[in-house]
Amino acid sequence: MKRVVVAFGTRPEATKMAPVIFALRQQPGIETIVLSTGQHKQQLEDGLKIFGIKPDIDLNVMTERQTLPGLMGKIVPLAADTLRDLNADYVLVHGDTLSSFAVALAAFFERIPVGHVEAGLRSFNMQEPFPEEANRRLTDVITDLDLPPTRGAANNILGEGKISPNLVVTGQTEVDAVLYASARGELPALPAGKRIVTITMHRRENLPHMAELAQALALVAVAHPDCQFVYPVHLNPAVREAVYPALQPLSNVSLLEPLEFGSMAALMRASTLIVTDSGGLQEGGATLGVPVVVLRNVTERPEGLAVGALKLAGTDPEVVFQIIHELLSSDVALAAMQHRPNPYGDGQAGKRCAEAVAWRLGLGTRPADWQ
Repeated sequence: MKRVVVAFGTRPEATKMAPVIFALRQQPGIETIVLSTGQHKQQLEDGLKIFGIKPDIDLNVMTERQTLPGLMGKIVPLAADTLRDLNADYVLVHGDTLSSFAVALAAFFERIPVGHVEAGLRSFNMQEPFPEEANRRLTDVITDLDLPPTRGAANNILGEGKISPNLVVTGQTEVDAVLYASARGELPALPAGKRIVTITMHRRENLPHMAELAQALALVAVAHPDCQFVYPVHLNPAVREAVYPALQPLSNVSLLEPLEFGSMAALMRASTLIVTDSGGLQEGGATLGVPVVVLRNVTERPEGLAVGALKLAGTDPEVVFQIIHELLSSDVALAAMQHRPNPYGDGQAGKRCAEAVAWRLGLGTRPADWQ
């Protein structure tokens, strides 16, 4: 029996790894162990609830207002000790968080092969998103198995000069996760008869101008009283301090505590528009046929832009206001972005990831690429 450790620390990682965990548990000859660093403990637990998954091991590293160097310094030695004690045969990490890179580095130090789910995404700007762009690039350097979600992501890895015979294009596991959760999640209680606009905004690089972006969103809400703007606010105190003053006074803005993933997926499905600086919501919106305005200057998910499912708004408050206002004022503009071909996956990514791990462990054949 081969022991595979699936590691994550934040809610986006956990929800995107849930389909992989489901699929690994169906693979003969593999014992699956779920390890959480606890980087975002409460939100992570909420994210896993809809999937019925609980971590087997929790490194419990979370502290309030934690620093990146401090977090790295905690995770690497704890993860290395844990992986060694488990006699792990393989480690799977996801995406671009500090937890992903730290656990991958710990596994590398312990000479345990690492597979990277959602490998190869690139913004080509080390500051946006920060520190995620560096985390994912550094992780891809030390992996045994690259699992990029799209052909474009695979080409990024190969274009960087990595000779990678162990590369499988899987599709995006977020597609699997959001399809599963949106069909089972419960929509939060909201005022009836209004169009729903879902907002999330939390990225570290957006913090310096988040208060101004919140003001721009407030102006949009005032201009569109027929819409209910629903914002599950990140637990980061700096985010809350930036957005509450501008948005809390408005009756058609609902500032909610973070939602468990099932309710969040149901909210996305019910939305007319999603406004976000998140990566996963870009993929989730495209999967559910809901237009997405991206509050970033660059995106590592260009496939959604190419098919017209996403619109890149940047972070200039005036531009952000204009783009959202124009979309909400035009049914034609919204319709042009709705239900575009999904460039991110077909709902079978988790299965391909699990089969690829089994292949690397000598327990099966290489799965076919998604694209």
